[in-house]
Amino acid sequence: MSYQLAQINIARLLAPIDAPETAEFVANLDRINALAEGSPGFVWRLIGDGDDATNLQAFDDPAIITNMSVWENLDHLAAFVYRSAHRDVMRRRKEWFSPTETYMALWWVPAGHRPSPAEGIARLKTIEALGPTADAFTFRNPFPAPDATPAYPVLDECA
Repeated sequence: MSYQLAQINIARLLAPIDAPETAEFVANLDRINALAEGSPGFVWRLIGDGDDATNLQAFDDPAIITNMSVWENLDHLAAFVYRSAHRDVMRRRKEWFSPTETYMALWWVPAGHRPSPAEGIARLKTIEALGPTADAFTFRNPFPAPDATPAYPVLDECA
């Protein structure tokens, strides 16, 4: 079985999504989502009634899903997040969002699987409860895909 990388990002807005204080965040959504879709390794992204995931009501509080997607691997996602125009928008997150300790989770899914918001939220809760594990991790503490070849040689105990 082959695997792909799923990710979810959430945020708690400092003002309602339609407020002037969040207008620049909203104005960048289409551009950044199009950039993601055109990036190497992009597979899928969650879309609500609009062309993004921000209108999905997944929480009881003012938190929103800013994005949820699937990528071919960690390197492709990292290139988009940290080495594209996404980085410039991400650097401005303090202008729009309140600090949140756990706002992102990464996890491996079987190729072709499209995770639900509930699945993503469960992965965030896993990180909150246990820290990064093979079930839910971060860029700082990544775990290999279940089908990954070990980075070290497997030694035969009889040799």
